[in-house]
Amino acid sequence: MEVILAKRAGFCFGVKRATQMAFEAAGKHQKTFTLGPIIHSPQVVKKLEDMGVGVVKDLSGVQDGTVIIRSHGVMASELDEAHRKQLEVVDATCPFVKKAQDHVKYLSDAGYEVLVVGDADHPEVQGIVSYGDASRVYVVASGDEVRQLPKMAKMGVVAQTTQSFDNLKSVVTECLRRGGEVRVFNTICDATAVRQQEATELAQQTDCMVVIGGFNSANTRRLTEICTELQPKTYHIETAAELRPAWFVGVNKVGVTAGASTPKWIIDDVLARLEEINNSH
Repeated sequence: MEVILAKRAGFCFGVKRATQMAFEAAGKHQKTFTLGPIIHSPQVVKKLEDMGVGVVKDLSGVQDGTVIIRSHGVMASELDEAHRKQLEVVDATCPFVKKAQDHVKYLSDAGYEVLVVGDADHPEVQGIVSYGDASRVYVVASGDEVRQLPKMAKMGVVAQTTQSFDNLKSVVTECLRRGGEVRVFNTICDATAVRQQEATELAQQTDCMVVIGGFNSANTRRLTEICTELQPKTYHIETAAELRPAWFVGVNKVGVTAGASTPKWIIDDVLARLEEINNSH
């Protein structure tokens, strides 16, 4: 059984940077916590907890210590609160997310109605939205949703970093149809697109796909959907312990990919387990 690992499986730049910053902070400071999970990987969150880094939902009960801002970023008001309480802040917000936040602030200050293309329930989007005037920022999931918005003379558009380019394009096209001024910042990180393209190619040439990553990770779930459409024998797992030998009976080629929040050691564990299963057949 041949096992093929996608070249870009696992950590993207922003996630790698955030986890490094978190583990460094854990070794330096006594009272340390993250505001929300640092990344969408329960295993990484558990490792940090074992090192004394807790997770808090908000800062209401925190009076001192070091707060680590997760890779997805947080709301502007939460960052302001951390500084107001004179907490030591380790800002591990992905630079691509930070750029989207800055663009929303700029557009909002310049008098634009701002459209954020993305998932309204995602913490990254909630953080991005908070940098603009709340009454003039709208979250849209698709071009269709733009039609439901009121008339706007000046529209500014940014995207959740993990959105597809096609979806951003559909929103921009609909904005252009409405007339007026449209200012667009393409804030999509290509790490997502590259992983999706590689997953598409792998799923087309293998008998089975294994997608590794947190069940709460949106980009990992999307990889699973893409692979399943092309290869019905696709399995989404978080750890090697979830692999089942029965999945690989009669399989000649297995493709393996992983979401942008999946650490290398989990991928290595899965590859080692696949080798064990292969040797036992």
